[in-house]
Amino acid sequence: MAHVAPTPRDVLWRDGCAALYRFRRPAGVRPAAAMPVLVVPSMINKWYVVDLRTGASLVEALAAGGLDVYCLDWGTAQDEDRYLAWDDVIARLGRAVRFVERLSKSPQVGLLGYCMGATLAGIYAALEPAHVAALLNLAGPFDFAHGGFLRTMVDAKWFDVHAIAEAGNVAPMQMQSGFLALRPTSQLAKWVSYLDRGHEPKAREAFDALEQWAGENIPFPAAAYATYIEELYQKNLLVRGEHRVAGRRVDLASIRCPVLTIAAERDTICPPAAAQALNDACGSADKELLVVPGGHVGAVVGSKAPKVLYPAMREWLASRLASDRAREACN
Repeated sequence: MAHVAPTPRDVLWRDGCAALYRFRRPAGVRPAAAMPVLVVPSMINKWYVVDLRTGASLVEALAAGGLDVYCLDWGTAQDEDRYLAWDDVIARLGRAVRFVERLSKSPQVGLLGYCMGATLAGIYAALEPAHVAALLNLAGPFDFAHGGFLRTMVDAKWFDVHAIAEAGNVAPMQMQSGFLALRPTSQLAKWVSYLDRGHEPKAREAFDALEQWAGENIPFPAAAYATYIEELYQKNLLVRGEHRVAGRRVDLASIRCPVLTIAAERDTICPPAAAQALNDACGSADKELLVVPGGHVGAVVGSKAPKVLYPAMREWLASRLASDRAREACN
């Protein structure tokens, strides 16, 4: 098996099947920001896509740049987690944020969400703006009308999300089948590419690590899945300002902290327009859009990421998580 998740980390906290990690900065690296950053990955795959392998690790790059980096690992849902509701998911994220604040003695955190994790981070930032110093949306959808083929696949005209959820947690095989249907020739193309470059040790290492991660889909809690698909994908309530969490309306205009949205040019899971909608809807005066080459995963762990994406994210976070700058932007 490939050596994945190589960055040294400590487990600080557990909440049900979830865990909170703090990554160690390399010896001699000085702090680059006053406030910590909490990475929020997707609930659909294992968290370590943000720490895939040495040299292709987002958290490694951030920690090496002097940032205080935490990550919420949603864990692997068990059978009893079928009743974990969407409200419970947001509440768990809130507990992680408050734990990081207490541990770091910081009044706010930066949130860096990837994929579905960015959607969750944006919802939390809208509900609790006083806790968020900066929001970085890495390929996370907000306008699900632009959700691409995945949006078409779960259209309410032919997809009964409640029938799926009533059977219990959505199984990894169900999730994987859906993603493979997005690109039916991807498996063939993957192996053709491997045959072309498999003799190169670095290329083989990258391939093995990505294959290991991609093959580790995890169950999606049934109750949360039903809300996610129905209210966001099917009804697009989030960008319309009609989505509610624990009875509270989620108004993206309430996000006034600095916002950076990163979209991938060839992303079929979160097309650029779906991600850019956060910038259009939020109330921040400091918002940027960065479009990078690649697809939904390749843009984050591919060969260009350490040269272009990671430095851009690191510099943006370091500048926005300086305490004076963050407080001024959020006022």
